[in-house]
Amino acid sequence: MLVKYSPATSCAFSSSSSRHHCYHYRSHFACAPKTSPFTSWVLRTAESSLPSRHVCVRSSMQDDSASSSHPQEMMTTYGVSEIIIGVLGGGQLGRMLCQAGSKMALKIVTLDPMENCPASSLSYQHVVGNFKDGDAVCEFAKRCGVLTVEIEHVDAITLEKLEQQGIDCQPKASTIRIIQDKYSQKVHFSQNNIPLPDFMEINNLASAEKAGELFGYPLMIKSKRLAYDGRGNAVAHRKEDLTSIVNSLGGFEHGLYVEKWTPFVKELSVIVARSRDGSTLCYPVVETVHKDNICHVVEAPADIPEKTKKLSIDIAQKAVGSLEGAGVFAVELFLTQDSQVLLNEVAPRPHNSGHHTIESCYTSQYEQHLRAILGLPLGDPSLKTPAAIMYNILGEADGEEGFKLANELIGRALNIPGATVHWYDKPEMRKQRKMGHITIVGPSKSVVKSRLNLLLQKDVTVEKQAVTPRVAIIMGSDSDLPIMKDAAEILTSFGIPFELTIVSAHRTPERMYSFAMSAKERGIQVIIAGAGGAAHLPGMVASLTALPVIGVPVKTSSLSGMDSLLSIVQMPKGIPVATVAIGNAANAGLLAARMMASTDSDLWDKVTKYQKELEDTVLLKAERLEGEGWERYLNA
Repeated sequence: MLVKYSPATSCAFSSSSSRHHCYHYRSHFACAPKTSPFTSWVLRTAESSLPSRHVCVRSSMQDDSASSSHPQEMMTTYGVSEIIIGVLGGGQLGRMLCQAGSKMALKIVTLDPMENCPASSLSYQHVVGNFKDGDAVCEFAKRCGVLTVEIEHVDAITLEKLEQQGIDCQPKASTIRIIQDKYSQKVHFSQNNIPLPDFMEINNLASAEKAGELFGYPLMIKSKRLAYDGRGNAVAHRKEDLTSIVNSLGGFEHGLYVEKWTPFVKELSVIVARSRDGSTLCYPVVETVHKDNICHVVEAPADIPEKTKKLSIDIAQKAVGSLEGAGVFAVELFLTQDSQVLLNEVAPRPHNSGHHTIESCYTSQYEQHLRAILGLPLGDPSLKTPAAIMYNILGEADGEEGFKLANELIGRALNIPGATVHWYDKPEMRKQRKMGHITIVGPSKSVVKSRLNLLLQKDVTVEKQAVTPRVAIIMGSDSDLPIMKDAAEILTSFGIPFELTIVSAHRTPERMYSFAMSAKERGIQVIIAGAGGAAHLPGMVASLTALPVIGVPVKTSSLSGMDSLLSIVQMPKGIPVATVAIGNAANAGLLAARMMASTDSDLWDKVTKYQKELEDTVLLKAERLEGEGWERYLNA
């Protein structure tokens, strides 16, 4: 087993056959506080024959058994936590765990067979070894205060033995053992009354044919183990397909089961975080879109009724509640045509359907997983942006051609507003391999979808994106424009994009309805509605949308705008409409800016600056009046 130190410091590699390993003093471990739980590796000053800047490390089971079991009892905490977190697997999930941990200076060590795996350059220490090898896992566990996984295909039997020796594994080995065998997973959830598609084990052709008779065709045939990203699954469309499908999956001896075909309308996912005390928090339900059985796009939040969201979260919490251990769990679900929600499968780790949380949620799934396994308070899982979409960068070709196409995609993404690129730094490109992902956040689902569509247009050079309006200025007639232009001027001065159009409550009721119902989806955050006469437009629009509406009473020849003002302020209970003085559309623009500034730091600075300039203007006038006298001031 090779030990690879971070390239940020000097590196050293040592064989597991040696009980002593030397490394440069500037390595991460030499700098660790003496009270760190890393005392499970006994730090000793070098022999006099070694340069003074070297330190030798000896690893032995007898020296670290106690500190591995209860590291908190032996240490003074420097910062968030001094517990060494061991991650079995060094793929992209391990990489993003390391990225999340770096914000809190958490020490994450990784075990992976690849020397240059995605997590290797970011981990506190990377150990080259097979996470399916019991001996390698045991040796690796000696240096960890808590052990977790970024892939469930590990040696669960070894984890159970380690737990019996006092090693802290999160989630528990029993959970890993259940999850890594998909048939056992189905049996477990069925026993816990979780709604599932019908399923049964098949051991020979006769049992496969019986399944076909019971469930009908098409029939989903799955491998019990090592099935993910479309591998290990196949569909039999008729009885005659069974033999060839079974052979393609490795034969009955490989371990197979079947599921009744589920005519779902959407695939959903819920990320559930569970702390050590068993309490849980759920992220908003998302919709996953698959291509060739590989997650292709994730849309957050899912466009489903509130009743379906609640049902999905209830099922996800119940499923996770039936398992043991702390951490983040991904619960994949089917939404059927008759509005049923069925569990597909569970992953006991961060998941592709939660990548978007890095940019879209207050606490990413990766930080949440670390908080959970360390026993820290769970973070807020709610969305901090109205909409997000995640696009997997899958290899479009093998080798250099694939890298070239990915680079072109990334180049376009860097010009998309709200887009963030994550590249996993995998050394080898293969077709359909997950190489990275792009998350786009924005003011509405339609906006992020349109930005994604633009990103995927290979023949379009993205130079400057069309700006999405944040405020809508509407009026009942173009005769109101001389008043309403003042709101437009204020918004322009603050750099707030807006749309301005005519919508009549009486003459174009269908247009008014369509406008109001689609406003939020188009990215509108505030509506400014001007109207003369009876001023029905602000109130009618407010009754059709939950967006804030600011009414601007326009002066008329008959009642000088008083009828408009009174109509706006006397809306019935439950339909609030803000208003300003008659004809004061400038204040309506300022009020809209203030509403949005509460969640926009840049706009807040602009609004604050504007207010300060008003103060300065008044003080300057006062100074001039006092200095010149009122007569000269008036005649100037």
